[in-house]
Amino acid sequence: MLNKDQFADNHFIRTIIEEDLKSGKHEAVQTRFPPEPNGYLHIGHAKSICLNFGLAYIYDGLCNLRFDDTNPEKENDEYVNAIKEDVEWLGFHWAGEPRFASNYFDRLYDYAVSLIKDGKAYVDDLTPEEMREYRGTLTEAGKNSPYRDRSIEENLDLFTRMKNGEFPDGSKTLRLKIDMASGNINMRDPVIYRIRRAHHHNTGDKWCIYPMYDYTHCISDAIEGITHSLCTLEFEAHRPLYDWVLDNIPAPHATRPRQYEFSRLELLYSITSKRKLNQLVSDGHVSGWDDPRMPTISGMRRRGYTPEGLRLFAKRAGISKSENVVDMSVLEGAIREELENSAPRLMAVLNPLKVTLTNFEAGKTQSRRAAFHPNHEEMGDREVPVSQTIYIEADDFAENPPKGFKRLIPGGEVRLRHGYVIKCDEVIKDEAGNVVELKCSIDHDTLGKNPEGRKVKGVIHWVSAEHAAEIKVRLYDRLFTVERPDAVRGEDGGYLPFTDFLNPESIKEITAYAEPAAKDLPAESRWQFERIGYFVTDRKEHGKDTPVFNRTVTLKDSWQPK
Repeated sequence: MLNKDQFADNHFIRTIIEEDLKSGKHEAVQTRFPPEPNGYLHIGHAKSICLNFGLAYIYDGLCNLRFDDTNPEKENDEYVNAIKEDVEWLGFHWAGEPRFASNYFDRLYDYAVSLIKDGKAYVDDLTPEEMREYRGTLTEAGKNSPYRDRSIEENLDLFTRMKNGEFPDGSKTLRLKIDMASGNINMRDPVIYRIRRAHHHNTGDKWCIYPMYDYTHCISDAIEGITHSLCTLEFEAHRPLYDWVLDNIPAPHATRPRQYEFSRLELLYSITSKRKLNQLVSDGHVSGWDDPRMPTISGMRRRGYTPEGLRLFAKRAGISKSENVVDMSVLEGAIREELENSAPRLMAVLNPLKVTLTNFEAGKTQSRRAAFHPNHEEMGDREVPVSQTIYIEADDFAENPPKGFKRLIPGGEVRLRHGYVIKCDEVIKDEAGNVVELKCSIDHDTLGKNPEGRKVKGVIHWVSAEHAAEIKVRLYDRLFTVERPDAVRGEDGGYLPFTDFLNPESIKEITAYAEPAAKDLPAESRWQFERIGYFVTDRKEHGKDTPVFNRTVTLKDSWQPK
């Protein structure tokens, strides 16, 4: 359930919006989230989703979902559907039907024709290499294309023939006639149309010319009546072009959009380049876009992250123009904090050590009911069965305990969580000297109460061997071993492949044992395994016959870079 306190406050965009509403510049807020459907959304998009949809929610406005689909070779319906699912899963609803920039291709073409008629656009024959040469550098002005002074009539004829498919791909472009000497390279006669014969997921084969992003985006905003067009800081230098286009076409809407930039999110020990994420998938480093190690929204969902946890993280990451570098521990901390309150508890043993309860007596040794959550009675409770053989974590026994060890030792006592106090009477080893079994006795007077005359400090979790559910557990960790895997330079000064820093221990699959309640859980069911961490039943592979649990996050931030 959304509430207005869940979103970042006191940031500069909210100040702008409040001043715009107070002054009457805008009567209502209209934002948009404009992903390109060329990959799955990642954690940076989650921040942008929370910002755009959150602002609309806070100020009782509307937010459009618009697909900026101007690159047909890279886009497809799989990505469109995944993006819609991710936005809804995060808890947001867009205004009306999803929109596509491609729905505006006819109008974009008509605006381009009007720019040609006004002498503000021309058809150019320069090759990409020649165009780069003519463009100049950051310190040197560019020079005009030899085709810049074509007549309006010739430009109209050529652009029509471009549209009709008379010229080869890449042979001609349509450029705006702005200023080749501008200090902003984006204003040096930018290309707004190119010839590209490619099947489009939405328009099919209707077009063989496609508009460029900078031209399309601002007009799409204007057509939709967007009031505040929010984007990351790398688009700050594009804002003059955004404004120039809108200043030089007939107003598609009474509301004039304005662009505002904020810093993009950089999550350490991760990458957010769609191209590099796609490389991880295509090269088989991960199982897919929704691999639980991926920083994609679908991957984080499969990992067990919650919408509430991601919204909390987005709020803590904040909105500003300063560098937004966030450690993975901040993300994991937000998820952990949310799950602490929302996830019911079970006991599971991941590294089992057999314990035989030597004085177990059927009918006398009793099981006990335990709440699924200590603070939420509404979550109910379950029976925690006991049998003569139980499993405990191997790490909860030490033959030669370190100082301060409060678990089970030879001759020592410990309380079983939701059960009895037991004492270790004998240690059984194999021929190699490994501990394979403990023989322990039960203090039958300690079920639900403390022993008399002594204190037992340690409490450990356990499961009944007779009743336990055998489960498959996937222990996930961070995908990379360095903070910025795509920014490490070698001895020659060049960047090293980011795949050199993949964490070989990012996934480990084991067989474990859990309370019998684990046998009947639905997919995507989140739980705390007591004293271990938070886990989720896998969205795709979990079933009654093969329970599969993914570790979402440990109980404490114990990860250290290797």
